[in-house]
Amino acid sequence: MRRFIDELRRRGELAVVTRPVSPRHQLAAVTKAIQRAGEQAVLFENVEGSSFRVVSNLYGSHERLCRLINAGDRTFCQRWIELTDACLAGRDADVLDRADPAVDAQFHDGRLSDLPAITYHERDAGPYFTSAIFLAREPDSGVPNLSFHRSMQVSDTELRVRLGATHDLARYQAKAEARGEALEAALLLSCPPEIFLAACASLPYEASELVMAAEIAGGKIAMRPCKTIGLDVPASCDIVVEGRFLPGVRRPEGPFGEFMGNYVGVGDNHVFEVSHVSYRADALFHALVCGSPEDLRPLETVTAARVYRHVSAQVPGVLDVCCRPNVMISIIKIRKTYEGQGRHAILAALGSHLDYNKVVIVVDEDVDIYDLDDVMWAYMTRGRADTRAMILNDIPGFYRDPHKDHWGRLCIDATMPFGREAEFARKRIPGEDAIDLGEWLT
Repeated sequence: MRRFIDELRRRGELAVVTRPVSPRHQLAAVTKAIQRAGEQAVLFENVEGSSFRVVSNLYGSHERLCRLINAGDRTFCQRWIELTDACLAGRDADVLDRADPAVDAQFHDGRLSDLPAITYHERDAGPYFTSAIFLAREPDSGVPNLSFHRSMQVSDTELRVRLGATHDLARYQAKAEARGEALEAALLLSCPPEIFLAACASLPYEASELVMAAEIAGGKIAMRPCKTIGLDVPASCDIVVEGRFLPGVRRPEGPFGEFMGNYVGVGDNHVFEVSHVSYRADALFHALVCGSPEDLRPLETVTAARVYRHVSAQVPGVLDVCCRPNVMISIIKIRKTYEGQGRHAILAALGSHLDYNKVVIVVDEDVDIYDLDDVMWAYMTRGRADTRAMILNDIPGFYRDPHKDHWGRLCIDATMPFGREAEFARKRIPGEDAIDLGEWLT
C-alpha cells in the first residue's frame, strides 16, 4: 500500500489533506468532492479520533486500473482475460511463499477501536468497513477465497456482515453452519493492488483468488500465519482482523448506503466474532465510499471483461466492452462486417451476466464507449429511434430485488446502417488533436 501511495504521489495523482477531518460524514464528503474534481487519490493525514492516516479513491480511475494490471496497448478486458486464464491454470502451491519470520515483528497487537470508525452516509447505522477483504478457505477443499462484504463495526469483538447469497463466502459459511461449525476468516485491510483487484475477480468456485493476485503481481505472494485462527494471510496487507462467523447467529445490520446509490435497510445478517487485530505501526487505512468511482470502476471493468469474453466468443468483430457510468449497463464496440451484427452482439450480451445487463448498447468502432455523451450521440444521429431500440419485459435482473425494480431489459443498436457508412463519417478538423493550448493562450 505504501509503495502504491508513493507511486501515486510521484505521478501527481495524490491529493493530500492536512487539516483535521471528522470520520463521521466529513471524510466521505471531502472524498466525493475530490472525485468530482478529477481522478486523484486522496490521503487524509489527520483523522479525528484515530492515529491512522486514511487513503481513498485509489481505484477510481480506469487508466490507473489498466496500469495496475500491466495492460499496455491492450484493453482492460483483453488483459484481464489473459490473467484469468493464467490463474485458472495455476495452483496455490506454485505461487504462495512463506514470509520471513522477521515480518511478524512489524505487526503490533491492537483492538478494532484503534482503527478509524468511518460513517459514510446520513442514514448509515454506524461506522463500516467498506474496503475490507475477507479471506476464508472452502471447508472441504481448502481453496482460498477473497471477497468484499460490508461490515458494521459494533464493538471490539463483533462485526455484523452482509454475505451476498451468490458469493462463494456465503456458500462456505452455509456449509460450515450446516455442520454446526464456525467459519474462520480474516479481514484484510489496506492491501496492495494485486490483493484488492484479485478480490474483484469473478472466478469459478474451485479457483483461488490468491493465484489471481500472484498473476497480477507477476510473482509469488508471501504469506504469514494468523495468531488465533488456522489461516495464513498475505504479509503485504497492513491490517488484519482475525475471527470467525458464528453458526446459527444473526443480528440486525444496517441501514447502509450501497453501490446503487440508495440505502439497503436493516436485516438480520451474519455475526463475525473478532479474536485478534494486528497492524503495522505505519499502516494506512483504506476507506472506500460505496457507489463512488472507486467502488464502481473496478466492478465495471471486471464485469465488462466477463461480457467481452462471452460476446466475442459468439460474435466476430468485438473490440471492447465498457460498463460505465454504472455496472448495470454494457456498451459494446464492434467492427461491423454484416447487417444485424449489432443485434447478434446484444443477444450474446444478455446471456453473459444476468445480474447486471439491464441496458445493452452496441456502437461502431469510432465511438468512445467510455463517454456516454458520445454513445448517445451515435444512437441519436445514426438511425431511427424506434426500430433500433428493444424493450424486453419481465426478465429477472439483479439478484437482490424483491420488488422487481431491476426486471426488464433495454437494448439499443446504435450502429450506423450497414452499407451506408460513408454517409455517417464523422466530420474532422485537421490538426485539432495536436493543438497545445499553452502555445496559443497567453
